[in-house]
Amino acid sequence: MPCIAIGSWVGTSPNSKELARAPSWLLTALEAGYRHIDTAALYGTEGAVGEAVRRSGIPRKDLFITTKLPFHHTKRVRESLDRSLKRAGLEYFDLYLVHWPQVVVYQNNQPVPLNADGSMMLDETSDFNDTWKEMEKVLASGKVKSIGVSNFSIKTLEQLLKTATITPAVLQVELHPYLAQHELLRWCKDKGITVVAYAATGYAVVREDPIIVALAKKYNVTPTQVVLSWHIGRGTGLVAKSENASRQEENLKVIELHEEDARRIDALDKNRRLCIQPDKQGKVFGWTFDRLGWQEESVLQTEAKL
Repeated sequence: MPCIAIGSWVGTSPNSKELARAPSWLLTALEAGYRHIDTAALYGTEGAVGEAVRRSGIPRKDLFITTKLPFHHTKRVRESLDRSLKRAGLEYFDLYLVHWPQVVVYQNNQPVPLNADGSMMLDETSDFNDTWKEMEKVLASGKVKSIGVSNFSIKTLEQLLKTATITPAVLQVELHPYLAQHELLRWCKDKGITVVAYAATGYAVVREDPIIVALAKKYNVTPTQVVLSWHIGRGTGLVAKSENASRQEENLKVIELHEEDARRIDALDKNRRLCIQPDKQGKVFGWTFDRLGWQEESVLQTEAKL
């Protein structure tokens, strides 16, 4: 699996123009040297990914395509995968991830079905252990080359492994200097699970951190390159999304950070989530942080003072 993927998320409610542009900038990414594309059924860009692949002329065997099972399709895994393959116009995916640990009610194929009070309509009659059994079946079909999970934690992974016959190959999670997830990385390394970071740069808030800015000046690179190089130095993969051709090329040019500089970035950890935020009820897609196995930001800060 190539360690740097071009991301294809174009927003929570992409319009037709945004989706129509996607094949072109995905193509420039492939021309720049990317060989891993990350998409998902919920992103609406599987078709754009397939189009970019065909337009590139790059042999399919030389590419690595990741997509994800949406949480309202957890009881129809095979059917959902077939739809994803059809949208992309591909015969197989290299990696298929369970996008979220939640099991959501299937209601007229609405991706985020809500109760009258605005809460997520969860299906508590099954769980992700049941979903994983179906993921193992599609792996056996040959329509995916590997399977993994996204947005899981040590807590949810431990529950998954109680019944799994196949260990997830990959865990994709929000990961950046402000959410370094040191313990999770150590745990996954012990289990042989590759970690891939999304929201990998930490957006402007991390790129503008004085430590990151100072290191960019020291190495004569951009803040983004500093952060992406930190990920690679830790042994994690990452998803970096840019529609700009020059920045796409730039994001592939990682450097080797001195160990003391990598440790300075490690120390920026605040356990702060920048991509995924809880709703007014304190939940993420219907689950509390405790159920997800996520720590609150204040917990880490309190422990750091002790």
